[in-house]
Amino acid sequence: MQIVDFCGEELEDVAGEFLLSRIARTRPDFRGRVAFQELGEAGTLCRSHWGGPLRIFRTERMAARASEDNLMLFCVQIAGESSHHQHGRFAQLAVGTGVLKETRSAYERMSAAETRSLTLRFPRELLPIRAAEITEGCARSVDPAAPAMRVLSGYLGRLFEVAEDLTATQRLDAGCAAIDLLAMVLRDVTPSVPGGDGPGEVLLEMMQMHIREHLADPGLRVAELARRHHVSVRHAHTLFERIGTTPGAYLREQRLVEARAMLSDPRYAHLGMQDVAAAVGILNLRTFERAFRRQYGMKPSSWRREHLPTGSARRP
Repeated sequence: MQIVDFCGEELEDVAGEFLLSRIARTRPDFRGRVAFQELGEAGTLCRSHWGGPLRIFRTERMAARASEDNLMLFCVQIAGESSHHQHGRFAQLAVGTGVLKETRSAYERMSAAETRSLTLRFPRELLPIRAAEITEGCARSVDPAAPAMRVLSGYLGRLFEVAEDLTATQRLDAGCAAIDLLAMVLRDVTPSVPGGDGPGEVLLEMMQMHIREHLADPGLRVAELARRHHVSVRHAHTLFERIGTTPGAYLREQRLVEARAMLSDPRYAHLGMQDVAAAVGILNLRTFERAFRRQYGMKPSSWRREHLPTGSARRP
């Protein structure tokens, strides 16, 4: 277990080191404490004491630029009250109430007085429910009296207390068990999302995988994607509606995500911008730069300067 005491001026640094980067606003006399239990690849379990009024938020730009955009946070209120805002929804947390948040989107947390919370941070891909249902489950308060929530909150509290006595393998297994319990909880609070399991869901996953595996193919367009999977363009759009996007937007997003990763990787520091764009299937440099700036708020060359490790050989 690692324990950190901090004041208001140190809050953003502590959050960035142990949870994720975000902006914090509080009083100069603010004092807090966080204690962390590592659960291996299953994430971390954190118990926090926030010693006064607090506002923490993550902007859309921060979410777009972050490297930890696949992380999820599930918070259980231990003492006091707080409110959470994401995707246009507000969740008011009293003692025992839980709430899910995703780091890939902007969010805000506010409290007017001293609070305590227990937070499970874990990779999104470990949560065994559909992507659209995960997003729909964010910022929805979970009733502390619900049987599944009572099981989960009790389990998380006990896991935090005994984690140090477990082996690394046992901590990983315990963390994965906590995530499975969370999936059970979320199925009771998440609104029904069209689609469900079945042939359509399988086809959608196949199309998403095909996109991710063929990003470098400049001929991959929506019509070509539909042709390769023997469906109409209209049906392709219907399938992608299940995850709240269009096939074209998903293709563009995945190309930019891959380009962003390449620009931050020393192995590709020798490549020029035209080469990076071509590697993700965008042949026109101006189109690439314009799309990248729209998505991440800066030019790809600026991203590289900020995120490529010092000393790497760089090209504009």
